[in-house]
Amino acid sequence: MNSGGGMRRIPNFALLKTFEAAARLENFTLAALELHVTQSAVSHQVRKLEEYFGRALFIRQNRRVQLTAEGKRLLESLSRVFDAMETACAEVALAPQAQVLALHCSPSLASKWLSPRLPEFMQAHPDIIIRLTSGAEPIDLTRTRELDLLISYGAVRERAGIISMPLGTERIAPMCSPALIHLDVAMADLLNRLTLIDSQLSPVTWADWFSSNGLELPNSPRPSYDRASLAISAAVDGLGVILESTRLARLELENGKLLELGQDTFPPCCREIHFVSYRANENQVPKIKKFRHWLLMKSAD
Repeated sequence: MNSGGGMRRIPNFALLKTFEAAARLENFTLAALELHVTQSAVSHQVRKLEEYFGRALFIRQNRRVQLTAEGKRLLESLSRVFDAMETACAEVALAPQAQVLALHCSPSLASKWLSPRLPEFMQAHPDIIIRLTSGAEPIDLTRTRELDLLISYGAVRERAGIISMPLGTERIAPMCSPALIHLDVAMADLLNRLTLIDSQLSPVTWADWFSSNGLELPNSPRPSYDRASLAISAAVDGLGVILESTRLARLELENGKLLELGQDTFPPCCREIHFVSYRANENQVPKIKKFRHWLLMKSAD
């Protein structure tokens, strides 16, 4: 949305479209073929765009062209815009009964838990097309109107007009590769010997966990990861022990790539760490209601 309310300050769209094709293909002749125009037309439109910006976008060589630094930057941004436009046009062309559900999810839950389960929802609801985006940055659904649902990690900020509910309680436990387990060593001693890995966003820290179990936290350096999925991969690779949600590591626990340490020794540590949010006035919108019910059912598994 153009928040200033005035006319948008962008060059003619035809010039941008020609530039995008020429830059992507790095060839004016191929761009001309793709756009069904002459090579001289492509060259002319690129020059007009360069005049608009007052700087070169291409370095012209004998038979090919190469992007300048400014040209590369423009192509990178335009590619994202053109992809979004293509998606928007494809959605308009969907069957009349089809609906798009725009969903934003925290990265680790999206890759480790949600994505493997989505085909089941899509099969049960073929009229709902999922558009999934992922990111750790906070999203405000009162401002980000293009999103229908948000699945966030960590504490939820209460907002007027937004309903948030936890996706059940998750067990947070120490886990590591079976290769690091020594059966003749007591669990507390094993945790003192092994490298502890910090998962930066986890609501339970190693200091919390050792304190709640009446143990002293080892004073040794700890590798640190800013995504649970990265910490889980590091543990699978044998780098050390992670303290993470067993929901996020379910696949690795099931296929034996990770083992939970001290399940019979240490008391369980449980937290509500993932939340689904949606706008209160869209509570009864069928696609949101169906996905929400399915999500809560799956999180109870």
